[in-house]
Amino acid sequence: MVELVNASIPWLVFGVPFIGALLIPFLSRAGDQIRNYIAVAITFVSAVFALMMIPLALAGETLHNQVAWIPSLGITAGVLADPLSVLMANVVAWISLAIMIYSLGYMKGDPNLTRYWFFMIFFIGSMQLIVLSDNFLQLFFGWEGVGLASYALIGFWNKDKQSDYVGTVGHKAWGIATAFSPSHAGMKAFVMTRVGDVSFLIGIFVLYFFAGTFDFTLLAQEHGWAVDLARAGLLIPVAVLIFGGAIGKSAQFPLQEWLPDAMAGPTSVSALIHAATMVNAGVFLVARIGPLFATAAQAVNLIAPFFETIAWIGVFTAFLAASQAMVAKEVKKVLAYSTISQIGFMMLALGVAGLSANFLSGFIAGFFHFTSHAIFKAALFMGAGALIHVTHTKYMSEMGGLRKEMRFTFIAMTIAAGALAGIPLLSGFWSKDAILASVLDINSFGLAMPLFALATITAVMTAFYSARMIGMIFFGKKSQHLEEMEKEGKPVHEASRLMLLPYLALAGVTLLLGFTGPFFEGFLDFSFASHLEQGFGMVVIEAPFSINPVALAASLGALAVGGFFGYSFYIGRRFDPGKVLASSGFVRSIHAFLENRWYINSIYYIVFVNGSLRVATFLHKWVEIAILNRINSSVTNSTQYFSSISGKFDRYVVDGVVTGIASISLFLSKLLTKIQTGVTEQYVFGFSTGIIFLVILMSILL
Repeated sequence: MVELVNASIPWLVFGVPFIGALLIPFLSRAGDQIRNYIAVAITFVSAVFALMMIPLALAGETLHNQVAWIPSLGITAGVLADPLSVLMANVVAWISLAIMIYSLGYMKGDPNLTRYWFFMIFFIGSMQLIVLSDNFLQLFFGWEGVGLASYALIGFWNKDKQSDYVGTVGHKAWGIATAFSPSHAGMKAFVMTRVGDVSFLIGIFVLYFFAGTFDFTLLAQEHGWAVDLARAGLLIPVAVLIFGGAIGKSAQFPLQEWLPDAMAGPTSVSALIHAATMVNAGVFLVARIGPLFATAAQAVNLIAPFFETIAWIGVFTAFLAASQAMVAKEVKKVLAYSTISQIGFMMLALGVAGLSANFLSGFIAGFFHFTSHAIFKAALFMGAGALIHVTHTKYMSEMGGLRKEMRFTFIAMTIAAGALAGIPLLSGFWSKDAILASVLDINSFGLAMPLFALATITAVMTAFYSARMIGMIFFGKKSQHLEEMEKEGKPVHEASRLMLLPYLALAGVTLLLGFTGPFFEGFLDFSFASHLEQGFGMVVIEAPFSINPVALAASLGALAVGGFFGYSFYIGRRFDPGKVLASSGFVRSIHAFLENRWYINSIYYIVFVNGSLRVATFLHKWVEIAILNRINSSVTNSTQYFSSISGKFDRYVVDGVVTGIASISLFLSKLLTKIQTGVTEQYVFGFSTGIIFLVILMSILL
């Protein structure tokens, strides 16, 4: 089956977008429409090349191709098209294509579209480079590429108009503003993800020092590096340092605070970067290194703490973000918190994979949820963009009653939100149930139960905020804002076809994946079993599809509880949330705590931003002014004093000696001048006198 896939195809999957991005500035001269459609065509070509690799995943085989890169260090560049990377590349490629088509309508008329298309395509190429790289160093180049593109796209509307801010302008938490401009949000994302990137870079270079290679296949074949790292006490630290990169990119605790504010960018950017691709780069990294460390560390039996770290960070992040999504006011922020939370579920699954007897179970669950989430969350983001586009507001409280005017958007978003909540026969139901079941496979009951309980509580909150979002937007009465728009002759209408069709298509795929969930899980079971056996020598247990009754009961129970309260408050309108808040000071305190993001964001600004400014002010006042400036002044005064002494020495000593010598020379010159009269008789007289004087002197001496 490998022979059916040309070795150059994986290179083209990311090569075409990179070349296309470079061409975009030149294509802008040919006209806006030509540039726009060619930008979409570039993404389509890349997606087609990704699709051509599918036979590898169907056969459970791998294509590995390398070229020389840094021969002096034995470092090569290469592509690794195995079932994991092939499936990931196709999810990225086709969802990216849907979002690019959506952008034709959403970004229509923007004066900076050349910059937009360049960074969107560059981002897609960088993401595919991450997915298809066969070594850590090459992957890191793609890693930094998506970081750069993300920074540029989050801050795309860099005029920083107040209407483009994310958050409520004027609202503060502990004195810290909670609304941020696009350029601020872009810089925040760049700085916070760099923290994880530095951790990642340190980890892979320490690994290279011990292993002598960045190559995934060589690291999987020879495990001596793991033994050496373990002897040095560095195996777990190196694994956690590399995982730090995933924490940053995938917005996991404690580096999750950049993602909600990244909603300042265009919604199409949110759909691409913060739903289907960049934030899932961390998930892919963990899926790539998980089997590597699990098998390599078998020789030292010292890898459980690494997977426990992944699982706990994942489940805590899922709980944290879900609690914040329950009270968020902006539709895109609800989806942002939801993304953080659902990625936490994926991390939980990949973490428990290394803690159970069957690594395959958690591995499949994590990837299944990645695929499911990427599809329905991209649909939700695009639907949210359409809502903002036609209602001219980002607040759900200023929407309401839109299911008639925006019927297709209502259908698409309801399907996608249902998958997010875990409604049976939708894709999210199967993938979330698989994660809960994988947690129960952990060898340690004492570890499995708290993880399972926290994941179930998070599922309850997920069902609640999903129903809350749909209820606030599409049910109830129209808001005063919408009524005023109608009076002004601006009634709400359905999104344009270019915007509508992509997220309707993704909603359809969500339905299809829901109906075929067990079959898709069976395909992943076969494909990833081959991947783990051939690539890492793992002994995996392939099992037919089955449903864990405990996990199923927890999943359905969470849906019932969360859905009941969400429906009662926001769809059926049996209870008034405002009255509930007004009735209890304790409830208001909890609401404020969640709305202010657990005050984690405020703490970060107080400690790291304001703290840095205070340290800088202190150093300026007490070090630069009080010490360094005084030293500079002393040095200046001393220099001037010694310069004055040197001047006097030069004037009175050096110049005096030189002047004295000159005066003596002048005196002698004048004396000799008097002797030189120029009269011949005087010269003869002087000559004769001299001879007589010499004769007398010689007579006396002799």
